[in-house]
Amino acid sequence: MNVEDLVAIDVHTHAEVSAGGHASLSAELFGASEKYFKEHPRPTIPEIAAYYRERRMAAVVFTVDAEHATGHPRIPNEEVAESCAEHADVLIPFASVDPWKGRAGVREARRLVQEYGVRGFKFHPSIQGIAPNDPVAYPLYEAIEELGVPALFHTGQTGIGAGVPGGGGIRLKYGNPMLVDDVAVDFPELRIILAHPSFPWQDEALAVATHKPYVYIDLSGWSPKYFPPQLVRYANTLLKDKVLFGSDYPVITPDRWLADFDKLEIKPEVRPKILKDNAVRLLGLGTGEGAQDGSAEGTAGT
Repeated sequence: MNVEDLVAIDVHTHAEVSAGGHASLSAELFGASEKYFKEHPRPTIPEIAAYYRERRMAAVVFTVDAEHATGHPRIPNEEVAESCAEHADVLIPFASVDPWKGRAGVREARRLVQEYGVRGFKFHPSIQGIAPNDPVAYPLYEAIEELGVPALFHTGQTGIGAGVPGGGGIRLKYGNPMLVDDVAVDFPELRIILAHPSFPWQDEALAVATHKPYVYIDLSGWSPKYFPPQLVRYANTLLKDKVLFGSDYPVITPDRWLADFDKLEIKPEVRPKILKDNAVRLLGLGTGEGAQDGSAEGTAGT
């Protein structure tokens, strides 16, 4: 990957369908998502690569493993990693391991990093049916911390299950960033990304990211024109080195996201940090190293 030639790095995109046509979620949950976000295409990983290559961008790609809670078979992490490796000029593979898989999940995580070149892990606590700070997940976090790659946690509300009776069994409370704060305390060297503007817990996310030196925020899942003002303010100041561009493609395209971001009052010197530089440092791109440090500037109240 030639980082210098890239205009941006999207740290949040989804592999929603396998090469054989298997969907990452059940038809019921996908239907709810499409109603919430509007109907959208489900590109294969090679199609994702072509899309981002045309735009001179790179993208982090992952699926969600929630087999325990949903009973729906996942897209294999190995397929995601191998397909990304075929398009390594623009794609960066993350994996997803259901925390309920225990020791088997730990073994899988180590194998995926060591044998398949996976660069991070995606967790969706609301869909996986587990609080981020549940001790069941701790052996998996310990392995990820030792492997030196980031853990990305969905936070805030989710469009998955929206409008389905009972929300399709998805509990929104697991998206509270304060539950991830416990993870940051118990695994102090683990690099953590809080995905999305964390409605209705935006202030909590900002508090965690300013207090914990290795906690970042990605801006995916929302058009920037809807960002809460405090998120914009912190992105411009205290968290300028810890905020990351993410789109949530394919439900939101980077074209739409970037067009709205252009209209946002972000300082000129901060824009390249958000769009690319912070991700380059966090993911160790072009250095042959793992995740890098990224402390926040300034101080918060004691």
